[in-house]
Amino acid sequence: MILSVGNRIVCIKGPWKHQSFIRIRLLSSDVTHGRSSPKQIPRSEHVAGLNHDFLRNDSGNEQVLKEITKFSQLPEFFGVNQHMPIDDEIKETLRRTLWQFKAPIRYAFAYGSSIFSQGQTYTKKPQVDMVFGVTYSQHWHSLNMSQHPDHYSFLRRLGSGAVSYIQDNTGAGVYYNPYVEINGLVIKYGVVNIDTLCRDLLSWDTLYLSGRLHKPVKILRDDPQVRLANQRNLFSVIRAALLLLPERFTEKELYQTIASISYMGDPRMNVGGENPNKVSNIVTNNQNHFQRLYAPLIDTLPNVELAGGLLYDETISDNATLVQDMDPLRRGNMVARLPSEFKYKLYSRYTSILGISPPSKRNDNGTESQENTEESVVAAHRGTEFDQRIASDPNLKAEISRAIKHTVKWASTTQSLKGILTSGVWKSIRYVSEKFEKAKASRK
Repeated sequence: MILSVGNRIVCIKGPWKHQSFIRIRLLSSDVTHGRSSPKQIPRSEHVAGLNHDFLRNDSGNEQVLKEITKFSQLPEFFGVNQHMPIDDEIKETLRRTLWQFKAPIRYAFAYGSSIFSQGQTYTKKPQVDMVFGVTYSQHWHSLNMSQHPDHYSFLRRLGSGAVSYIQDNTGAGVYYNPYVEINGLVIKYGVVNIDTLCRDLLSWDTLYLSGRLHKPVKILRDDPQVRLANQRNLFSVIRAALLLLPERFTEKELYQTIASISYMGDPRMNVGGENPNKVSNIVTNNQNHFQRLYAPLIDTLPNVELAGGLLYDETISDNATLVQDMDPLRRGNMVARLPSEFKYKLYSRYTSILGISPPSKRNDNGTESQENTEESVVAAHRGTEFDQRIASDPNLKAEISRAIKHTVKWASTTQSLKGILTSGVWKSIRYVSEKFEKAKASRK
């Protein structure tokens, strides 16, 4: 079992099911949202939120998500694992940056090597990557173009309607403005509609922003709907990683598998636009953040146990071995609970391979059924015989990887092409050249 002792994380060899895998130290007002900071340390099941119907049932009902409008509707301590501690000065600098935007931002996070080290040193500090979740795309761009017209390419001349249309209907639904200087800080910020963000977190239709949130990010402005949807996203990626891993694996291998998913099929990895050791560098240099993000969730899974090893002083040991239950019934349940759009691709592939069709849970228009009867909730928990046959396939790892690559490649490619319009030709050339320079420097 794994416990926090002071500032250390200690893993004790032996069975730990139904015990606390890790106790998270709460960090001031980042996660309490006006509540007094609790003295007690939350248990994993409280952080994971398994007592919340939306997570326990995995029904995929987006209407349930829309009913969440306040943090008080979520269980206490729910989702605190998503909040990463960073240097206070950097945190306040980033938050002050948000204040320079008059257009309303519901959700915001910063990510990338400028916030979370990847073990590299730079001659000049890279731009800070940020994403803003907004309620009404056109209204937001209209206000922002009035305040910051210089942030936009030539597309601003077409008006906020054209800009929001390009944002919402092309690529992964994100509109990036790069190389924006605010109070001496150079940022690249992406704008996404909250509904688009939550849809990707729940269904993995693009794995673009959901994939970014598989890694540690710094949440600067939180939203209850996004926090709930992202907790589902984190559970989903754990299940996908377990389906890609053998029966026994180390904690580090688990985190590397999780971090690698959003880079599978990314064309930048194939053309030298990214450091080939990027995934390993992300995990190695942010291991305590990965533990904070995922350990409380892993603790609640009934099909994973700690076989042995020792974690000490927040260092991930290759000797800390986890074991998963390879019973097709258990693994079939994980297949059944994969995100809806991603699962649909996997099902389509296995319909061809197995020569049989899965039980239909889709409407005539191809969307996931939103039925929420008691019978459908039980079915969402339990995999069918079709799911179990998928789980028993010796080529499952290759087929899941294939589905991930297909999803990521389409979203990354279209988003990159879209960037030529949204950023402008010269900024796009500058961005690509800097990416190649960073990748080249990493190989030396």
